[in-house]
Amino acid sequence: MESRSSGADEGIRANGNLASLVATPEMPDVAGRRLHGPEGTLDWVGMGDIRQPLRVRDGEDVREVQSRVQVYVNLGDGQAKGIHMSRLYLILDEHADTRPLSCAGLKLLLGSFLESHRDLSGQAYVQFDFDYYLRRRALVSENSGWNSYPVSICGRLAGGEVQLELCLGVWYSSTCPASAALARQLIQHQFEQDFGKEGLVPAQQVRDWLGAEESIAGTPHSQRSIARIRVQLDDRLESFPITHLVDVAEDALSTPVQTAVKREDEQEFARRNAANLMFCEDAGRRLKSRLNDEASLLDYWVRVEHHESLHAHDAVSIFAKGVPGGYEPRP
Repeated sequence: MESRSSGADEGIRANGNLASLVATPEMPDVAGRRLHGPEGTLDWVGMGDIRQPLRVRDGEDVREVQSRVQVYVNLGDGQAKGIHMSRLYLILDEHADTRPLSCAGLKLLLGSFLESHRDLSGQAYVQFDFDYYLRRRALVSENSGWNSYPVSICGRLAGGEVQLELCLGVWYSSTCPASAALARQLIQHQFEQDFGKEGLVPAQQVRDWLGAEESIAGTPHSQRSIARIRVQLDDRLESFPITHLVDVAEDALSTPVQTAVKREDEQEFARRNAANLMFCEDAGRRLKSRLNDEASLLDYWVRVEHHESLHAHDAVSIFAKGVPGGYEPRP
């Protein structure tokens, strides 16, 4: 990190058994000098990819994460050489060390960034990116395992207004409705070939036929899919609704990816995929309906990606809540 401290320090020099205080020369503060070149303001100046252990308040729980952080203030003084980056770093580290990250704590952190640069800046921004692990139960059995969810928490302070944002990704399985219809047609054709001349067929014989591998002439394709959700939070919330938002999304989609499973869990997963055939448009509408019921979400933006197994491209749907002046439904 660039050295951007100011002021003189005192050092202790050892000489034999004697230690004497020796005043060190005044160290240069280049960031505090006035410009002698082109002048101008800058929208954001700060640091990216800071590695910071963090505790996050998620509902009633506090969880530890390993985050990567971006922190910025604007450079509003067009004649200033630069900002004091070490101040931002030290404030971030002190907040992370002394308190869990909450909505109130994030607002306090942003205010501290601005206070440390009150002569230079009028806006502050911070973003925490981390993998969030939740232990998830299997669908039927007593098995469980850890699922990982990519999460970002962002805060911005400008003009006295605070914006808090939570972003996360939820993985699930999607089975193509068109492929399912084509697979059913192949099975019908196979049935006609095997029993077309027999007239009435005993139910047990049909049941045995359905259990034979060669009878199922086609299976629908499905793919691992992800819903990337960005929400603007009411800043009166006490904690971040990470687990709650994951639960909302997984419940709406019905086919979240699994961890440790037994055969009964895998069979239930197959049943759910058959009962929830989804184009990316279907998944998007399901999520939109559920997110509209969440009063604490001032706004949202969602990108649904079905990572095709048939095609070499993805199927994507994108939508926003439609709040005036809010998120635009841009890809």
